[in-house]
Amino acid sequence: MEIGADKPPLLIQVVSDGRIGMENQALGLAEAVARLVPARIDVRRVRWRPLFDRLPSALKILAMLDPAVDSPFPGPGEPWPDLWIGTGRATLPLGLWAKARSGGRTRVIQTQDPRWRTADFDMVVAPRHDGVQGPNILSITGSPHRITPERLAEAAPAFAETIDALPHPRVAVLIGGRSRSHDLTADHARSLADRLAAAIETTGGSLMLTFSRRTPQDARTAMTERLKGLKGLIWDGTGPNPYFAFLAAADHILVTEDSANMAAEAASTGKPVHILPMIARKPAGKFARLHADLRDHGAARPFDGSLEPWTYPPLAETDRAARAIVDRFVSPRA
Repeated sequence: MEIGADKPPLLIQVVSDGRIGMENQALGLAEAVARLVPARIDVRRVRWRPLFDRLPSALKILAMLDPAVDSPFPGPGEPWPDLWIGTGRATLPLGLWAKARSGGRTRVIQTQDPRWRTADFDMVVAPRHDGVQGPNILSITGSPHRITPERLAEAAPAFAETIDALPHPRVAVLIGGRSRSHDLTADHARSLADRLAAAIETTGGSLMLTFSRRTPQDARTAMTERLKGLKGLIWDGTGPNPYFAFLAAADHILVTEDSANMAAEAASTGKPVHILPMIARKPAGKFARLHADLRDHGAARPFDGSLEPWTYPPLAETDRAARAIVDRFVSPRA
């Protein structure tokens, strides 16, 4: 595909199952490509009928898609996308069908480890901690995301009235929750809250805390009860999401160890990232490898109860992946 003054913008199709955390990986990568070359981004959300959702990708056919979702392929007279950026298991066969049906015109990039016909995708942008290897694999630290200095700056004014008056150091705390690999009980949440409160009270700082959808309600309640007396803001999930504004305003970012996405996003800010321990349900594995990568970059350290600052170059892996896509699949023409 060619770019140039006389060429139309690149058409990038982002395809996900609609889960915001997964979709943001593909969308963030598409937006990074669009910062390099003129492009138009089309987002489509798909899912399979419940009866067929758990079938192996090799057994799925188009008729098994939920008819209420977006059509993954162009309609009559519509062009095939230049780039298809898919994320999540639901999109796997669709991406390879798009590649075949377009006669190879559509280049298919998949985020995360497909664990199925990996070599058939044009490129797989996979977290280094997943250990995926191959000539079409681009390994990055963490996952692609939508965090940029510009987006954070845009988000800040909406919360300025609340945040600007908060004393420094401002401590953003990003809490995950229960997953296959980790747990967060009420008792552990209280213990974390005690450590957070001690650090913030010692420095005279303030708290900006947000929970994830995976945070158990009893853990959420326990942390809120312990921390509500501090200066700052605990987002209860109602109203506009202050996540980007928290990252913009923070002097320190504390992230529970169960979230690879939040850790990589925090490291993209260039601000100190402290990793909060969770209850392990299985060996640390890929999370330990990710945190080691972030430590090697200078971005992250285990939370030791103190809030000593440090500096490092902001992690820019999404931009690096976008440049690799443009270099490999987009041909400039004067």
